[in-house]
Amino acid sequence: MSETGRSGLSRLSRRLLLTLVAVVVLVGAFVVADVVLRGYAQNRIASEIDAGLPENVTGDVDVAIGGTSVIFQFLTGSFDRVALTAPALTVDGVPASVSIVATGVPTDTSKPIGHVTGAIELDQPALNALLQTALAEVNAAPAARDAEVTLGTNEVTYAGELSGFGLTIGYQATATPSVTAQDLVLTPIDAQVTSGAGSLDVSGLIDLVLGDEPISVCVAGYLPQGVTLRDVQTTPERARITLESSTLTLTEQSLTTLGTCSTA
Repeated sequence: MSETGRSGLSRLSRRLLLTLVAVVVLVGAFVVADVVLRGYAQNRIASEIDAGLPENVTGDVDVAIGGTSVIFQFLTGSFDRVALTAPALTVDGVPASVSIVATGVPTDTSKPIGHVTGAIELDQPALNALLQTALAEVNAAPAARDAEVTLGTNEVTYAGELSGFGLTIGYQATATPSVTAQDLVLTPIDAQVTSGAGSLDVSGLIDLVLGDEPISVCVAGYLPQGVTLRDVQTTPERARITLESSTLTLTEQSLTTLGTCSTA
């Protein structure tokens, strides 16, 4: 090959090398910028949520943005997936672990999020704190009031005492948990007398323990309006209440406007 040909190949090789280096630099810069923007967006969303939490809610919320390039998602006006975790949230003094997954999250916070699913986890003392007021409501069987709830596998038990026939009689009841859109519902399915009855016929007291209506605990007043309950599962360690929404926004008004409990 002539000297001129070798010189031409050399110049072409240098140009290709320079082009490759430029592409690598640009890709690296894009990746760095994407990482920086992801961190900024996560912190911004967390700040918006922290600022918009109701006064009765305290705790820190962590945010993780999923999906591909955050820059691309931002330019399209919507984040594919945003996960929120708050392992030590407190609502009216009741500790809870909260996890939320939102899909189709618009960069314009005034627009509703595509879909939100989440879970609230309560340990046994926290669940008892939540139930304490509700068990004193009219629809709770008198025997259930002030009773301490013990968690089991998809069931709860509560024990207490009531007066009858001039005696103080101990009882234990078992209930299955379920949910409506706004309530945690405990339906008593079995009860037994544990002490104080002797040979007395206490069938009437058992009916009193079971009650005519399930025990309903309104949870809507703790959640932003438009968030509804979907399911509940219990284990001996905790109760897990799942929820969902397709109307929630990240505005302060949306986050601080809580649901209401039906009085019907």
